Amino acid sequence: MVDSLKRVGLLQPITITPDGHLICGFRRLEAAKALQWRTVRVWVRSGLSDELTRLLAERDENTTHKPLSPLEAARLYEELRTLVDEDADRRKKATQFGAKSDKTAGQPGHAESAGPQSGGQGEARRRAAEMVTGKASYARLEQILAMERIAADPSLSPAVRDLAETELDAIRNGAPVDPGYQRVKAAQRVAASSTPADDSDVGDLVEKALKKAKADKARRIKENRAKRESAAANTKRSTRSFTLKWTELAGWSQKYDPEQIAREIKTEDWALFLRVLEETKAFADAVDLARGSPGAPDSRPATQSRAESSC
Repeated sequence: MVDSLKRVGLLQPITITPDGHLICGFRRLEAAKALQWRTVRVWVRSGLSDELTRLLAERDENTTHKPLSPLEAARLYEELRTLVDEDADRRKKATQFGAKSDKTAGQPGHAESAGPQSGGQGEARRRAAEMVTGKASYARLEQILAMERIAADPSLSPAVRDLAETELDAIRNGAPVDPGYQRVKAAQRVAASSTPADDSDVGDLVEKALKKAKADKARRIKENRAKRESAAANTKRSTRSFTLKWTELAGWSQKYDPEQIAREIKTEDWALFLRVLEETKAFADAVDLARGSPGAPDSRPATQSRAESSC
């Protein structure tokens, strides 16, 4: 960022509140400080809620704010998402068309850098979530906002909207977000694909939809596990892994009593041992054959090789 500001200047101003609290552009501001710029151009964004203004002020002053409820965090996250998206859009336009008035590098101007911006919506959501909750995870906040939109959507059936309100109330009282969200989305899907006679039909269909969704999820997990196990079974391990395995087994027969094994081992377990023994012998024969081929390392003992070389 410092190199970019040296080269093209600050093409995009940082975004602040009317009270001077930083909204977007922390990296730009830190780079300007590192270059010892005394002033930078700013974009003053008004119209913020009191709650968001307070949150930004507490962040700037490095003070601890009271814990936010999930619904409070979701609303602040949504508001910040708008601001972050606005900032990203201004930077995109600035990098497309360049600055109009800045003529020298190192002078404050209009955008973060001359390079293209990356990250897209996922990056904007991550940044907004971090600013509100201190964590990069935004999925839960997005789920709450989705339920609020469903609850307020007059085009949806009353049963679906009531369920969304019920789940939001449960979240206010400490219930986890994802199970409620899954129930609401299942109800929305059911209502969109059927014409239930009354609200109780919706509830029954939702339960069936949830059971089907859980069964589908369990099936996908099982299939993915089988794929991973199959891939692992077909993956060849390294020579070092082979050496370590046989180093561990060196001297293993000294640790067991043949007579005790003969008395106590089960028939199927002894058959397994013999099968592994046969596999080991077949593998050893294959390696010996490969080592005897042209270009393979000399498989003879080192003492024999040294004796022949001294002749």
